[in-house]
Amino acid sequence: MSPSPLEQRLAALLEKRRAQSKLRTLKSSPPGSVDFSSNDFLSLSTNRDFHDDYLGALNKLRTPLGSTGSRLLDGNSQVAEGLENEIAAFHGAGAGLLTNSGFDANVSIFAFLPSQKDIIVYDELIHASVHDGMRQSRAKQQLSFKHNDVADLKRVLQSVTSADSSRTIFVAVETVYSMDGDLAPLTEIVDLMETMFPSKNAHLIVDEAHATGLYGPNGSGRVCELGLENRVSIRLHTFGKALACNGGESLTMQNESG
Repeated sequence: MSPSPLEQRLAALLEKRRAQSKLRTLKSSPPGSVDFSSNDFLSLSTNRDFHDDYLGALNKLRTPLGSTGSRLLDGNSQVAEGLENEIAAFHGAGAGLLTNSGFDANVSIFAFLPSQKDIIVYDELIHASVHDGMRQSRAKQQLSFKHNDVADLKRVLQSVTSADSSRTIFVAVETVYSMDGDLAPLTEIVDLMETMFPSKNAHLIVDEAHATGLYGPNGSGRVCELGLENRVSIRLHTFGKALACNGGESLTMQNESG
């Protein structure tokens, strides 16, 4: 049977990528390999005690496996709500919302939180998941500032400051940037925003994906390490990196309505 037009087109595209040395293939690491490339920062994925504790806790649960459906329908459970509250308390947050992944959390935050008249200001090296969320966002203005440059952030914020207190400005940063491993000047950014926006119409959204488990008391993150729990509006923590698990959680600060 001759290949269909679709199969021919896909074969040509694959051959083009192969010729450009861009064709990637799936592979598994041999047992005993030294890991220099994954996000398993604490090696918990291969820790036997962690493995046994996890299975022991799972065996004690008397709830259905899986969600069984959307939480808005019949997929909610006391286990999920209890976990959200426990994680929020651990991070000194007012409330938390579980997501399927950190990627989903970032996309959801930026796709649905800003309105059309709101503005998103983001570090030029912000994670791709934030860009995916911004592409779906209703916010018409989306402005970048130079990486970790508080002076340039001030310049951008001054350019969008107005007397319209109903317009909200969202500032997006990471605490630890994954490509270079450098740290955001969080305290300076918070100080700047509080000075420039005393009416509290600007909110800082912090992605803690690469800080989770590594920074702060018991791995609670850079925001906790710097004592900024009640000065950062929204935090995102992921479980699929240092914690060797799945999912993520969005956190709001204590004095937010949630």
